[in-house]
Amino acid sequence: MTPKITPTPLTSLRVSRHLIPAHNLTPNTSIQNKPLLHYHGAFPSSTLTASAIESHLTSIGVVEPQWRFTMYSTTHFHSTTHEVLCISQGSAKLCFGGEDNPGKVEKDVEQGDVLIIPAGVGHRLLEDLTGGFEMVGSYLKGYNWDMCYGKKGEEAKVQSIGKLPWFERDPIYGDDGPILQD
Repeated sequence: MTPKITPTPLTSLRVSRHLIPAHNLTPNTSIQNKPLLHYHGAFPSSTLTASAIESHLTSIGVVEPQWRFTMYSTTHFHSTTHEVLCISQGSAKLCFGGEDNPGKVEKDVEQGDVLIIPAGVGHRLLEDLTGGFEMVGSYLKGYNWDMCYGKKGEEAKVQSIGKLPWFERDPIYGDDGPILQD
């Protein structure tokens, strides 16, 4: 049986918010003006497993866990859904917004952190700091992810981002939570 995990109490949770300007053909947060969110240590790392994260996400019911993997080392973004990444193992340095973007954000993330990546935000792995870096990737229920790379021919996909709904509940905390403050 998968152990039940309890997220860090909201009163103790540290959250970073980042608005990232568009760069070349990568829209970043410019379309919906919803920030990239980083919940630092949202889950206690001592007993954390990918299965426990998936079970928790499923119990909250906002997103559907769809994969366990590292992050691609090529900048990409999604135009069809927002993404929730829960770090299940290891630590890494990630880049958001595109490597050549003066407004990019580079972050170190570690086991127990959660990232809420709005549709359109370019992201990539810069470095696996520990070996075996793994995340649980999840998307809004009823939505499937795609891959975009900020290339010509993706303009219609980028325009469709403006029509996507934002979260009505927090994927980690349910009826309360940082995502509802943005």
